[in-house]
Amino acid sequence: MASPPILTLSDIRLTFGGDPLFTGLDLNLQEGERICLVGRNGSGKSTLLKIIAGIVEPDSGDRFVKPGITVGYMDQDPDLSGYATLGEFATEGLSPNEVYKVDVVADGLKLALDRKPSEASGGERRRAALAKIVAAEPELMLLDEPTNHLDIVAIRWLEDHLRSTNQAFVIISHDRTFLKNLTRSTIWVDRGVARQNPQGFEAFEEWRDKIFDEEDMQRHKLNRLIKAEGRWAVEGISARRKRNQGRVRRLQGLRQERADQITRTGTAKMEFSSGQKSGKLVVEATDISKCFAGTPIVSDFSIKIQRGERIALVGPNGVGKTTLLKMLTGQLEPDTGKVKLGTNLLPVLFDQNRDQLNAKATLWESLTGDKELGVSGRNDQIMVRGAPKHVVGYLKEFLFDEKQARGPVSALSGGEKARLLLSILMARDSNFLIMDEPTNDLDVETLDLLQELLDDYEGTVILVSHDRDFLDRIATTTIAMEGDGKATIYAGGWSDYQSQRRADEKSAKQVQKIKPKQAVESVSSGSAAGGLSFTQRHRLEALPKEIDRLNAEIAKLEELLADPDLFTEHPAKFQKASDALVERHHKLSDAEEEWLELEELREAG
Repeated sequence: MASPPILTLSDIRLTFGGDPLFTGLDLNLQEGERICLVGRNGSGKSTLLKIIAGIVEPDSGDRFVKPGITVGYMDQDPDLSGYATLGEFATEGLSPNEVYKVDVVADGLKLALDRKPSEASGGERRRAALAKIVAAEPELMLLDEPTNHLDIVAIRWLEDHLRSTNQAFVIISHDRTFLKNLTRSTIWVDRGVARQNPQGFEAFEEWRDKIFDEEDMQRHKLNRLIKAEGRWAVEGISARRKRNQGRVRRLQGLRQERADQITRTGTAKMEFSSGQKSGKLVVEATDISKCFAGTPIVSDFSIKIQRGERIALVGPNGVGKTTLLKMLTGQLEPDTGKVKLGTNLLPVLFDQNRDQLNAKATLWESLTGDKELGVSGRNDQIMVRGAPKHVVGYLKEFLFDEKQARGPVSALSGGEKARLLLSILMARDSNFLIMDEPTNDLDVETLDLLQELLDDYEGTVILVSHDRDFLDRIATTTIAMEGDGKATIYAGGWSDYQSQRRADEKSAKQVQKIKPKQAVESVSSGSAAGGLSFTQRHRLEALPKEIDRLNAEIAKLEELLADPDLFTEHPAKFQKASDALVERHHKLSDAEEEWLELEELREAG
């Protein structure tokens, strides 16, 4: 027999600003459940979590918590006023013999407990709130974006801790890997309805798409029924219509049912426009180094970044990722070495703290008159890649409504601020995207769209991210920063980096067993058997497949361009295919040249 739920919501109704957020919502949470709470930005996920926590009172409905059950809630923006240190806040409510639990969690999250709240960053304040709830060990934990502002090391620590706990938890997060690894059931908030699925996030998208398909089918059937009943109402004679008033009322009811349906929120109409092509070489760094207060951040680092590459910087917080990013993009001078930037670069910067946005300005003002962001406009228009667009119409493309246009930026959620900044940056031509934590606060659908845009982007991308799934989808090269100035280049995304690193470590241990001294010298110099480093060997193995893929794409494009009617009937498509063919030939030439260079190095070794 199933045990009773530890928390129940019954017939919850809540209205914000005249619009119903939840209507007749029911929810049951069982002991030990591991739930992901998903939905579009603005759908009410955080509000629902606060209703579950008892922080927000609904307009009507009941909340029941099983006696003896404690519920802990982690806020995205914790109030630390009145506390001398982050540690004092995190240990509040714990007995003296339980304080050690906060120390354990703080060590895993890399949190300085002696930091004053007034000196703490937003990320440190959130980590203090996370340490507080994890150490308190309530039977039900409610975690709102716990991975935001955590580095990958801390995310993995939290993931391991939650995997081993017996507590129930509900998590809101944009981190797909985190949710896939932890959750066993899903609550999906969509248009005022909270649906439950007894499967984790891994099955969410297939389940969501199935529901959407069923909705479309029902809507299609309803439209056909309305059409049939409408034809009867028009064609029926007056006497017959009088005898069938019930059928007329049915038609009215069907039309009202269609009018009452809440339309699904669409996808933001995002588009990065690659302006003029940059030179083949985008960035060349040679033996660059940087120290702060005697601490090495980057030591003797070199890299050559070609047009079209996607470079990811990963590593713990504070290790120097943003510093290296700024040096590679010409925003910061290295102490030694040199950085050469390519020609015809049109850079665009996405800042992780959204500092480029003026919190006091309205969305309208942000789009029409921010010279620092390169935004130009006139009164009610914004220039979008050279073409004028009305501000409200452009905002709607990014899922903002007309009422928000005159509202302040400060009133936006984290996800909405990210979308606003993207809308501003996407109004500009670019060929070099510099993105510092672009995935924070974005919902799954917007993340999917951003990934597709970056896949199709013809320019170059350098990004800093802790989102493992996003890195695997985007990055062609990963720069791993691990402290003491060490930055190592790996081919591929996060998973590729992890597998290569494990292989390097295994190889180093095997060599040390045979020739300890010689092995240490080999590892420290970064060389490997055959005159190639592990990364170079991996690249040499990957290049033949890349060359085959490019040859296949060239063959398809040539077949398309062989159509004699293409130019006259579809000139835009003809031009796009022609440009793509030239681009593929350049990439093929570069790949073949790189393969020859690496093969020569291998033979020389």
